[in-house]
Order: sequence, then structure tokens, then C-alpha cells
Amino acid sequence: MDVRVGVRVEGVVQGVGFRPFVHGLATGLGLSGLVGNDARGVFIEVEGAPDVVGRFLEGLRTRPPRLAVVERVTTRRLDAEGRGGFAIVGSDASGERRALVSWDSATCDDCLRELRDPGDRRYRYPFINCTNCGPRFTIVRDVPYDRPYTTMAGFAMCGPCAAEYEDPADRRFHAQPVCCPSCGPALTLHPHAGDPLPAARDLLAGGAVLAVKGLGGYHLAARAASEDAVAALRSRKHREDKPFAVMVPDLAAARDLCVLSAAEEELLTGPRRPIVLARRRPDAALASGVAPGNGHIGLMLPYTPLHHLLITEPTVLTSGNVSDEPIAHRDDDALHRLAGIADAFLLHDRAIHTRTDDSVVRVFRGRTLPIRRSRGYTPEPVPIAKGRPVLACGAELKNTFCLTRDGRAFISHHIGDLENYETLRAFEEGIEHFLRLFDVKPEVIAYDPHPEYLSTKYALDQELPGVAVQHHHAHIASCLADNETDGPVIGVAFDGTGYGTDGTLWGGEFLIADLRGFERAGHLEPVPMPGGAAAIREPWRMAAAYGAPSDLPVARRPDWSTVAEMARRRINAPLTSSMGRLFDAVAAVLGVRDRINYEGQAAIELEQRADPSDRSAYSAPITAKPVFTVSGGDLLNAAVADLRVNIPVPTIAARFHNGVAALTVNAASRIREETGLGTVALSGGVFQNMLLLERAVSGLTDAGFEVLTHHRVPPNDGGISLGQAAVGTAQADAHS
Repeated sequence: MDVRVGVRVEGVVQGVGFRPFVHGLATGLGLSGLVGNDARGVFIEVEGAPDVVGRFLEGLRTRPPRLAVVERVTTRRLDAEGRGGFAIVGSDASGERRALVSWDSATCDDCLRELRDPGDRRYRYPFINCTNCGPRFTIVRDVPYDRPYTTMAGFAMCGPCAAEYEDPADRRFHAQPVCCPSCGPALTLHPHAGDPLPAARDLLAGGAVLAVKGLGGYHLAARAASEDAVAALRSRKHREDKPFAVMVPDLAAARDLCVLSAAEEELLTGPRRPIVLARRRPDAALASGVAPGNGHIGLMLPYTPLHHLLITEPTVLTSGNVSDEPIAHRDDDALHRLAGIADAFLLHDRAIHTRTDDSVVRVFRGRTLPIRRSRGYTPEPVPIAKGRPVLACGAELKNTFCLTRDGRAFISHHIGDLENYETLRAFEEGIEHFLRLFDVKPEVIAYDPHPEYLSTKYALDQELPGVAVQHHHAHIASCLADNETDGPVIGVAFDGTGYGTDGTLWGGEFLIADLRGFERAGHLEPVPMPGGAAAIREPWRMAAAYGAPSDLPVARRPDWSTVAEMARRRINAPLTSSMGRLFDAVAAVLGVRDRINYEGQAAIELEQRADPSDRSAYSAPITAKPVFTVSGGDLLNAAVADLRVNIPVPTIAARFHNGVAALTVNAASRIREETGLGTVALSGGVFQNMLLLERAVSGLTDAGFEVLTHHRVPPNDGGISLGQAAVGTAQADAHS
């Protein structure tokens, strides 16, 4: 006797070919029924023999399309109808919105074959796509994910495209951005005439700087082997030293530039296509200005058809902006803001709804370690405890925001540093878009307690119950949520600075933490930051604050004694326990970097200089107090002592890194003795340092700890919003 079952599928199941997959699965099994999209996901009615219906349900869970993520399948019995055939029905936009939007995916192999086939009607068409690839998040305006709710709404499909779109057996069935040269977007090259692509390639080959409208915004492109082109781009963009990313045409070209692990190659060639930070080959054919003083290159492979057609050799591809501004994504804005940088503009007429920067990742022990989570990952949710809906506003730097609902945390694309009006507007617009897209009505708002953060001011302006989440507690909570655990743990939060509960600037913290609260167990011994924010821009000031001797080369500047006196007398010199500032001080003392041009530069270059083969370590004593302190000054003094006897800088840098790892193990062991806790969570921007992370994890593991690190959100401030959301959820639940 046949049965009829109603099925609800939730997850990333719209815009990824799920309905044709269901149609094919059902018809292949001889089942009747229907499938459609609605605001919650995919609904199905299926009728047939019980065992065959069971095989159908198993196939839904185990064999979904490439880009689909099936989170939940629920069923209910219906009265049998005896209806024949299986149909794909129209979408229903009414009701509560719970459907998930897919992330933007790199061009699939099938589309690439068509792109390169002279006999195909989409031969060399820069906007080729199908249900397995192409734009999603960057073009969607609303749900359900149907063409009228995307920026493709204005492009009416031609007959052949419409036939593909309506054919359940076709790879482009209900592929919302489907188009071809007859009916889809087109390229133009401003201010040049003629065929845009060959002219654009010629401009790059000739050393020009080209603005390219991409998937989530504009890039600035230049030939990576050309010293003049890279220097021109740096000068015009006002970006003195920060490394540029490089796009290469294929994996073979990537291997020519960098030594790649299997995990790095998988990331480079996978559908998400982030920028992967990989170890540079000494003989890499790149201009010196691509990544000055850096042994790593940010590599990426083409992820749009336009890239595949445009990029024929290693090409710098950096965000289309002036330093510290958000990436340009609207044509008029790009033509205005980038006019003084780009020699020409490669444009197209498909609008970008949400600006989305490239994601940046590293590989740590075979797993992804995000540095910037954006294109290719957003808006894929991260699991979180169920509770009242929360809006978490994130930090001031590397800002993201986060919305929660029904056990899902939707972390935004990278917003950037909230230091100007344009970025703040992008933050506010992004929140409004996510609220609408995921139909979230927040009942709690979580924020950093720093009174001057623009994200905090935004939160306090909202008429919602607020939860202030201390910055370093948010870091540890982010790591806990990333690993789907509640704690308690020993939390080690090392970063630049964060507002502490005592009014000082924290950043070298040892916490006992869970999602509901934390206790400060210990920290680096505080030192003054002479000049406040000036000490971040000029690491030599931190060397003075740590008491570096005045006969060292770093002290040979007219204002050294004045700054040292500021530190001694605590004049315009707030106290900080920051590990990042200790790295700055050591980098300055060793002559590595005493002024920076981008955030973290001194620490990054100190890591680059360290000899990874040296395993010796400086020691830092722990002072026994109710809240213990660790003497970072002892590490700096040991570095000074070695410098005086002409120990090589790479050796000193390695011993310092090893010393920081050792003090991490010693401090965690001390807390374990007092609490019995055996799990350590590592978070904060300092743990982007691969040498430190490797030594710390090895030392902690050898000491018998379980160690939690990040793999879905960044350890830096880009992960703060997830931590705030997790704490906000837990605290709201505790008080409800």
C-alpha cells in the first residue's frame, strides 16, 4: 500500500539546484508528488511504496547537490492521493522566512568547459553560471532566492536561456542568474572603445593599473612581475608596505610562486576560493613591492568567468579602495573614488547588492584558520545555542556583526574598520539587509563596553535590552562557539588592545571562562602606552615604556627621553597588558620595525625574521598574586642581553616566540592546578602568528591539555561578533 509523506528540508537548499535534484531523485525511483521553494526552505510531497519513499528520504540527506547544506529534514504523514507524476511547483514567498542564502561559488568545471568551447553559445562569456556555481549572496536582495529578488531581475531571459531555466533535466534549471551574451550583462572598458577583454589584457601587460568590477566589489589589478606597475599601485593607493594578494591563472602557476601543502591546494581550487597565505618560493617571479619583507604570499585562483578570461599571468588583485576606506561596489562611486588610482575601468552592468571582500585564510595543522571571513563563506551560518534572537555589533576594527535565530549564527561579511562614515554606513546597511534576509527580530543586543567604539554607540542607540561583553571574554567565547562547546575553559586571549573591566587596556589575558561569564586569572604585567594610540603606530614608544636601555640604536631619536619620561610619569600613557604591544617593543629593540604602516606590521615582520629551527626559549616569571602577572619585561630584557653579545636577530626572535609559548603553558598549568580545568582556548589576533600558535599548541598538548583553536571564524576581531552573540544568548537564557 502506497504512503504519502510531506517533507520539509531546511538549510542551504535554494539556488543550489536542490529542486531539480529532488525531481530527478523522485522520478528515478518512480515516485509521484511535488517540490517547491518557500520562505522556510524546500517543501516536498512524495507518494509511493514505503521502502521506496525511505530510499528517497535517505537520498535527500546523503546525496544533495554540491553547494547544498542539508541541516534538517522533517516529515509528516499525509493522506494518499494516488496522483501520478512529479512536478516542480512555483515558489511561495509568504510566511516566516527561514530559508538560507548560499554563498558565492567559484565557476564550476562544467561551465569552464563551455567557456572554452568555441562551439558553445556561451563561449568566452564572462557571466556564465549554473546551479552549481556563480553569484548568490552578492546579488540577492530578498528571499526566497528567485530571480525577481536578485540584481538579475532587470535582465529578461532570451528563449534558449528560458528553455534551460524551465527544463528540470538541465543543469541551469532555476539557476537564477542564468544568462548568455544575448540577454545577460555585458562588459565595457572605460574610457576605451572596442572589445573590452583584449584591450584590458593589453593594458595590464603594458603596466597599467586596471580597476575591475568583480563579484563583491571592485579590485585594482596590476601585473605582479612589473616593479613599475606595483610601485605605481602602491603610490596611488597610499599603501606603503601591506602585502598585496596575487591571482594566478591556475594551480601550476601557484606552485611556481609558493610551496603548497595538500590542504592549501584544496582551498585554492575549491568552490570558496579564498586568498590563501602560503610560503613564498625564494625564486618567485614577483616584483619586490608585492609583499615587501614577507616570506608569504596571499594567493588566489580565478573564481569568476571574467577572471578566467582576464588573468593570464600572476596579477596583483587588491581591494578597490584607498587605504582604510571600504571597497567600492557601485559604479558611480568606483569611477569617482578610484579615478586617481586606475588607468582604466573594466565594468559590467550587473549590480552588486552587497559589497563583499575576498576571504583570507591560512592552514594550521591541515585545517582552515580564517583571517578574514567574507566572500565564499558568508552568509553560511555557524551553529549556536538556541535562545532569544541576538544582534551582536562586533568590534571597532575588522568589524563584523552577527545575528542569531533558531540555533544559527549569521556572521556578516567583512565590514572593516569603523573609522569613517562610509564604513559605518556599510555596517548599518548590512545589518538592515541581514535583518530582512533572515527575518530576524532581535530581542537582545550585544556589544563591546568600550565607550568610544562606533559599534557600541550604535548598539546603545537601539531600543533593545543590552549585554556588554568584555572584549577578551568575547574572543574566548568566539573560540568556544567556533568549536561548539560551552566551557568552562582556560582562555588565553592575546591581542593588541581591548577595554578592560578595570578601565585599563587589556591584551595579554588568562581567563577562566564559559559563555555566561569569566574571571581574570592572570595577565601580562601592565606597562604604560606613551602617547596612547601613537604607541601603536610607533612601536619604539613601547620599547621605551618597557625600559629598553638608552644606548641601543632604537633610542637614537631626539624624543626618546621625552617619551621614556612620559611612560615613567604616566603622562598621556594609559596602562596596557597587551601581548601585541610586547611584540612591538621587541621588534623595535631588534631593529625589525619601529614605525608601522599597517596594523600588526611589527609583529608580522618579527615572526618573519624568527629562525624556526631554534627551540631555546626566554623565561618570564609568574608573580604569585590572587590575579597573577607575567613579566613581559623579562622577555625583552633577555632579548636585549642577547643583542649585546651579537646573537643573530633570527635567533633572538625565535627565543622570544618560544618564550611566549612557554609562558602560555606555564600560566595554563598554574590555572589547571587551582581549578582542575584541562581545556585551553586560544584566541586574539596574536594567534594569527603561525610560529607562536604552533609552539603554544605543541607545548600545551605535551602538557596534557586539550587545545581549542579557530577554524570557522577568525581569531582576530573579525570573530568578536560571534563571541558576543554566544555570550548574549547564554546570558539572556540565564535571565529569562
